[in-house]
Amino acid sequence: MRLYDGGRAPNPRRTRIFLAEKGIAVELVPVDIAKLEHRAGALAQKNPLMRLPVLELDDGTIITESVAICRYFEAIKPEPPLFGTGALGQARAEMWNRRLELGLYLPVSTAFRHTHPAMAGMEVPQIREWGEANRGKALEFLELFDRHLAGNRFAAGEDFSIADITGLVAIDFLKPAKIALPDDLANVRRWHEAVAARPSAAA
Repeated sequence: MRLYDGGRAPNPRRTRIFLAEKGIAVELVPVDIAKLEHRAGALAQKNPLMRLPVLELDDGTIITESVAICRYFEAIKPEPPLFGTGALGQARAEMWNRRLELGLYLPVSTAFRHTHPAMAGMEVPQIREWGEANRGKALEFLELFDRHLAGNRFAAGEDFSIADITGLVAIDFLKPAKIALPDDLANVRRWHEAVAARPSAAA
């Protein structure tokens, strides 16, 4: 089994943090995104969308999409549970992971991809106005998330989950996207300090 990895890019990092939380060791195959190695040769054939990460099982089966890869590992190693426990816990983890993906992770990524000069060759067409508009969308969601965290230790409640991993990676990507985290979001800052201090965050 091997995981084709893209370094500090958000989706590969999200998968590595998940694996670290699970205590699962997988062979990592480094892929240089800057050199577009994920868009050429055998790797492009493994994932026709030409994105990372890509998990290749021992029998050659390919799994792509970071959350799908995480769900695979959740199924083969349920403990510690990172997609929630019980019907309600699983629904909350799914709900907040989805909210953070659509409300924060995606706008931050869009702002970066549509405004950073280095992304001009990958994001075609690169539309600066759309990138700028998504900065505001990210900030709007952060205010909602701050209100939610006033009564919750983690994104989906009292337990760390995939939603926190998605949120952590999104917050850490604010800087490359040139989005400043507002000083008055005390609950977001408290939560981020806690999740960023977990050993897995360095994965």
